[in-house]
Amino acid sequence: MSNHDTLNGFSGPLAQAIEFIWREAELLDHKHYAEWATLWSESGKYIVPIDPDTEDFEATLNYAYDDARMRDLRIERLTAGYSPSAVDAAKTIRTISRFRLVEAAGDIVEVNSAQLLYAYKRGVHTPFVADLNHRIRFTDGVPTLERKVVRLINSTDSLSALGFLL
Repeated sequence: MSNHDTLNGFSGPLAQAIEFIWREAELLDHKHYAEWATLWSESGKYIVPIDPDTEDFEATLNYAYDDARMRDLRIERLTAGYSPSAVDAAKTIRTISRFRLVEAAGDIVEVNSAQLLYAYKRGVHTPFVADLNHRIRFTDGVPTLERKVVRLINSTDSLSALGFLL
């Protein structure tokens, strides 16, 4: 997509970022974790904080704080078939909307959005609602994730079934 293309009324860097974010959600919903892993930069961080207001992710407790190594281990757990919960993993559908451009400087685009994720497993639907922040680097038009923060609206509650990627 070029800077002149538009997407549902959005244009330029925001349109490119939205297309990338939707593609990421699709990969996760279809459990294409190996392809999802290729979306990330080597230094990228995947973060699901417990404290809804923290910005100091390294100094606070998180549900996930994954660098490349930890993302690879998470994907291995989800795909290797050793864990009963991974073999019988929930089916998911993500809807992402309410996009707001935070910053577009140089080759970095940062976008806030809202995610509604429904997981279905053994006849039970479980909603996960979150504010998202994606920091995406475009190098020669190719996007890579530098950081994804998933702020669950109920992150301070007792949560279960977070084994899949949010």
